Amino acid sequence: MCRRRKHRRGERLLSSYFRRLLADYVEYHRAPWNCAMHVVGILSLFLATSLPLDLWFITVLGIQINMAFIALVPVLIFWLVLDLELGVMILGIVIALLAVTTMILNHLTTVGMWSLTAVLTVIGVLSLIIGHFVFERRRPAMVDNPTHLLVGPMFVMAKLIVALGFRPDLRTIVSKPRQASPR
Repeated sequence: MCRRRKHRRGERLLSSYFRRLLADYVEYHRAPWNCAMHVVGILSLFLATSLPLDLWFITVLGIQINMAFIALVPVLIFWLVLDLELGVMILGIVIALLAVTTMILNHLTTVGMWSLTAVLTVIGVLSLIIGHFVFERRRPAMVDNPTHLLVGPMFVMAKLIVALGFRPDLRTIVSKPRQASPR
């Protein structure tokens, strides 16, 4: 049985699962510089993963599909199910990043692509490590809950949406002040 209650204008119903995931993720990402490092890290790792996968095609029912797209479908479905609006926004960014990946590949040799993939991977991983250990002073959220690996892009998108003045339902979660640690 699903209970509904009236919400003020602009509020959305968040699934309790997504609300818990996001609230837990937020606890590991309070420092603004850590959040900034996550933007750099997530984008770098996305491109690093997409570059080699964009070169590998399989044929399904006579249609050639690259592996970057195939690898993204389950994750995009997960994001869309958790929160349709955030998922659609992430989908738009994914489409733009896949176009960037294609443009990059049009200008690189295979050695250049693998070199760029290595550099982007190092930048992405270092950004996340520096964000957590230097700015947040806490281990990464995915160490405690591997699902957080998939929540990172949703968190970054939620922070952007809140910063632009939208989604007050998300603001209450992603802008929650840090809890005082028990002594």
